[in-house]
Amino acid sequence: MELEKSWINRWSETIRYYYEKAYQTKSWRIGLFVFGFLFQLIVYFSHLNHQKKSGGKNIRQQMEQQFIESGRAENLKNQLKQQEEQKIKFLNQKHSSSHIQRQVDKLYEKESNKEIKKMVDACYEDSKTGAQSYLQTTLKWLSTSGGILLSFILAWPMYLFLLVVSLPTLNYLINRLLMMFFVIIGVTFIVFTLLYFSPSDPATNILGNQATPQQVENFRQLHGLNESYFVQLGKTIKGIFTFDLGNAYAGNERVVTTILRRFPVTLKLTLYALGLSVAVALPAGIYAAVKANTTFDQLFMLIALLGISIPSFWQGLIFILTFSINLGWLPATYSSAKAISLLMPAVVLGTGLMASVARMTRSSTLEVINEDYILTARAKGLSKSRVILRHAVPNALIPIITVIGLQFGGMLGGSSVTEKVFTINGIGSYIVDKQFIPDIPSVMGGVIYIAIILSIVNVFVDLLYSFLDPRIRSRVKNGK
Repeated sequence: MELEKSWINRWSETIRYYYEKAYQTKSWRIGLFVFGFLFQLIVYFSHLNHQKKSGGKNIRQQMEQQFIESGRAENLKNQLKQQEEQKIKFLNQKHSSSHIQRQVDKLYEKESNKEIKKMVDACYEDSKTGAQSYLQTTLKWLSTSGGILLSFILAWPMYLFLLVVSLPTLNYLINRLLMMFFVIIGVTFIVFTLLYFSPSDPATNILGNQATPQQVENFRQLHGLNESYFVQLGKTIKGIFTFDLGNAYAGNERVVTTILRRFPVTLKLTLYALGLSVAVALPAGIYAAVKANTTFDQLFMLIALLGISIPSFWQGLIFILTFSINLGWLPATYSSAKAISLLMPAVVLGTGLMASVARMTRSSTLEVINEDYILTARAKGLSKSRVILRHAVPNALIPIITVIGLQFGGMLGGSSVTEKVFTINGIGSYIVDKQFIPDIPSVMGGVIYIAIILSIVNVFVDLLYSFLDPRIRSRVKNGK
């Protein structure tokens, strides 16, 4: 029995600890009220009843009166007026006495509220007064078995919220997912508005100029184009959460089905390009940083600059002309039955990323290897390779991962040029084909897909930051 009691007490203490901690942050306090509304309502009436019995509702008035009668209010006013006059004199400004008095009154209201709040809190802390703050009333309810049971029944979402705020990593992840939600809604709103008010008419573009007015009207009725802006926008946003973005105007195929069918080949192409780029760029960039200002470094920088400057479509055509038509080594177009047919597209798509990552790796590593702690590691007699690989490279990874994350998200959503050159039915070529109609459901599906992919990649990169950098990991643990 005693063991059970101590277990309940420890549980109650834990709940009260995290509740009090969450209550100190304004946004989290709102979450506690929202997710535990019914329980908070009972606590509120209990708090009012306690205040009525103890006369606690007059505490603030008593403290205000005490603040004035003790002379602290007058001293504060004089001090603020003196500070304001000194500031004006220092800045060599000229203001009327009424303007100065208004500024002093504003500052006095702000500072006096802080002082009175401190006095009220001190009064709540003093058990002799019998007064209780709202937080103390809530904690008192949570200190009893009946109160905890009632809160579990009426406010179980509040405990899920407490779980989120009590685990810093989970809280960090939830915040990023919430940001992703607002980004997707914002992008949907902007793109839909631009497409809706664009002068191009999808019905005329798809049916052609030979279509009769009745055929155009039937098309508009079929796809709901005669509905108001807000109705169509609402349906589009609703479709995001129900995974139903409607049917394409051209072909009448479900947009979600089409995107899911084309996604694997785009993902495969992107992963090939990413793997090839990182495998070449990371060691080359590190070696160039170690051998800075040598012939290799200068040649490497020149090749990287060329890699960034070469347009993808031109590089793709040159590759097809050389390796497919002249040499006959590789197929000119993509075929799902031949894995080797993805080699040329992966090289073309990965060239830009390879150059960017290599340059960033070189500059980031070069910056780190001149730090004092690297000199200390060398002074301790560590080998050169151990100093570079164990102490320099891990600390240079943050900007490199940023570049890789941004480029990776961009390739997943925007490798349209490469897909067009090599006849790959991926996401990029799909979006480009549909935007000229404009096929609004298909374009919206593509844009929402890109927004989701970029947001997920950014969340993943943010989590990687916290694993790689102890300073970021510490801030996450502290809830910052």
